[in-house]
Amino acid sequence: MCAEPRQVPFVLYGVGGVGSELLRVIISSRKMHAMRYGLHFSAKALCDSSGAVLSKPSEESSELSDAELEAVLEHKAAGRKLKEFAAPSTASAAPQGESFSAFLKRVSLDCGGAGQGCMLVDCTATEDTIPALLLASESPAYTSVSANKKPFASSLEAFQQLTSPKVYPRVRYESTVGAGVPVVASLRRVVASADPVHYVTGSFSGTLGYVMSALQQGEPFSVVVRRAKDLGYTEPDPRDDLGGVDVARKALILARTIGLPLSMADVAVEPLFPESMATMPVPEFMEKLPSLDAGFEQRVKAAQAEGKVLRYAASIHVDSAKGTSRLEVGLQTVPADSPLGALQGTDNLVEMTTEVYKTAPLVLRGAGAGVGGTAAGVMADMVDLAYTSSR
Repeated sequence: MCAEPRQVPFVLYGVGGVGSELLRVIISSRKMHAMRYGLHFSAKALCDSSGAVLSKPSEESSELSDAELEAVLEHKAAGRKLKEFAAPSTASAAPQGESFSAFLKRVSLDCGGAGQGCMLVDCTATEDTIPALLLASESPAYTSVSANKKPFASSLEAFQQLTSPKVYPRVRYESTVGAGVPVVASLRRVVASADPVHYVTGSFSGTLGYVMSALQQGEPFSVVVRRAKDLGYTEPDPRDDLGGVDVARKALILARTIGLPLSMADVAVEPLFPESMATMPVPEFMEKLPSLDAGFEQRVKAAQAEGKVLRYAASIHVDSAKGTSRLEVGLQTVPADSPLGALQGTDNLVEMTTEVYKTAPLVLRGAGAGVGGTAAGVMADMVDLAYTSSR
């Protein structure tokens, strides 16, 4: 007779695109998780910015059933808030006057309990989860998995606490950078092998990769951005992608993983629009986009004349001998036949040059834009963390 799967209680922060897809994967993978890993992921609480849906507090082993999880998914797909969810489980609104971060921390404490243990899963895009994640780092009863870049790209002190050698066995943040591509794990292995990292470069945005590929094919910048927005590749305000800040956060996380004590102020970021267009309303910004077409066309042709292509990339330069480093994010011209130059569409790519991988850099490539890859990366981290901690 097979042993009963080990219960892995978790609290999910964020039930948007990635969080919802993660719940679907958990539900559809029950049999595989049980048979292959001996695990059963038990949802104790689901949180959004309005409140939480909690499992029944009167039953210590209780969890939100798959039927309740599916009902929550349907509720969120209709654009409704969790505080409005009505079910046999408990819907809890954040009390008036209580900050979102304080609410998350309280829910996590309630669901983790004394000695029960709990996995905190962050699928939000807010810094408000930092107190709860720091809570997880302070207690061996908690583990955490994050797809949220902001806690790991906030203060250097927070990053160091969340990823210290004592804490890292209980933390995974792979999906903050490469969605389902194991960039962080690969870089950590390189660092652990004492192989000096000289240079890391890559395309960390599926959205901007899509834009660059279309520019290379001769399409006007304004047309490409409008189409990317219509396809849902960009945020509602495309400047959130075109500004390069999201790419900068990912690059900063990798630089810190190498061991570089850098902050966002140390990242040189080149946005794809002038400062004069930074604060105008979105409709006006979209109307002004054609004014940028000629400039991008000129840069594309100049690159092609040299046998190169334009890519929006991040680069981490490390000079160990001098003890210096440089982190840049922006447009680069790269050889068309290089790994980065050959990249097409929404795929992400990271290229690492080290002392060992000097003549043949370590290259990782995979899906970029879309929630599926990120949710898959989070799921993989959850399984890895739960399975290794049980051995």
